Amino acid sequence: MRCYFHLVNGQNELIDGDGVEVLDLQSAKAQALMAISELRRESDGTIEDWKGWCLHILCPGGTLLHSIPLHETLH
Repeated sequence: MRCYFHLVNGQNELIDGDGVEVLDLQSAKAQALMAISELRRESDGTIEDWKGWCLHILCPGGTLLHSIPLHETLH
């Protein structure tokens, strides 16, 4: 199954146009948490910039499968 990981904050969207092949939703959540960990490493103290942002996991049809708030996850 292919999942797409969009970063959204209500006003802006950073769209994942490629997506990732995963076995199931649990695998997609694990991929999302790895991506969030990478954002944490790259943030260098600018975590506040992610307040209000979420990482949305979507199926190819655009249905929201899961959402992870970044600000809370990055702390």
